[in-house]
Amino acid sequence: MTLISIILSLLLEQVRPMAVGRVDAWLNGWAQFLENRLNAGERSHGVAAWTLGVAVPALLVLALYLFLLANNMVAAVLFNIALLYLTTGFRQFSHYFTDIQMALRMGELDRARQLLGEWRGASAEHLNSGEIARLAIEESLLASHRHVFAPLFWFVILGPAGAVLYRLARHLYRSWGRSARGELGDFGECAERAFAIVDWLPVRLTAAAFAVVGDFEDAVYCWRSQASRWPEEAPGILLATGAGALGVRLGMPIHAAGGIGERPELGTGDDADPDFMQSTIGLVWRTLVMALLLLTLLGIAVWVGR
Repeated sequence: MTLISIILSLLLEQVRPMAVGRVDAWLNGWAQFLENRLNAGERSHGVAAWTLGVAVPALLVLALYLFLLANNMVAAVLFNIALLYLTTGFRQFSHYFTDIQMALRMGELDRARQLLGEWRGASAEHLNSGEIARLAIEESLLASHRHVFAPLFWFVILGPAGAVLYRLARHLYRSWGRSARGELGDFGECAERAFAIVDWLPVRLTAAAFAVVGDFEDAVYCWRSQASRWPEEAPGILLATGAGALGVRLGMPIHAAGGIGERPELGTGDDADPDFMQSTIGLVWRTLVMALLLLTLLGIAVWVGR
């Protein structure tokens, strides 16, 4: 049932993509509601807000799923598909990546800058074509983990409650975590620490999968020797391993409004270009296929063992 739910939700999302802005608007409203009513600047208030904002909804989803599972298997499967449709999916980011790649191939640099700026939420007007390709690959590797592989991992472990847990935990981390800590004080510390725990194992599994389906030796080398250079641990692991698996150089300084933005170099091999963007698509899809095959083999093993 888990595998069927994943496949059907992915197919549904390809046919009728979810309006990502609508889901984000709901989540922004939820985060703001909790912050307005519970934030008094104390760490304990952040714990209470995270519990109400993440743990309680996940437990409610788990209870409803178990009820449906006990009474109507078809309803339980449909519930799984609906929750996965809301919390996961390639189309939440792939249209940006595809359009940027096409714009670069057509020599439409201004169009590529505009699309990348909309995707990342930061100006890209000073970037050249190689920097655009590099940042697009980085964003795609991170997005594939955040929107597909990590929530699917928690779905396999906890059912639809796991996907809801990851999506809510990540959103509250983005709303209250490190980037907002200056304004929120200690209130956001729980959201930051909780997401680090929730994401710890999925990050490493995604990175390991990138290594297996890509250049394994270079991926492992970059993970071990370069990931720690990145300011944040989890993105550093994903980007270093992905760069090594693809044989491309990521990170590195980029042009910014105030001059050159310094960033550590990740990966080995050649500079990023539209061809490496196409290779990134292949890497992500091979990772998904491998994960589905492993789930299939696990399901067969469980069935045979009964």
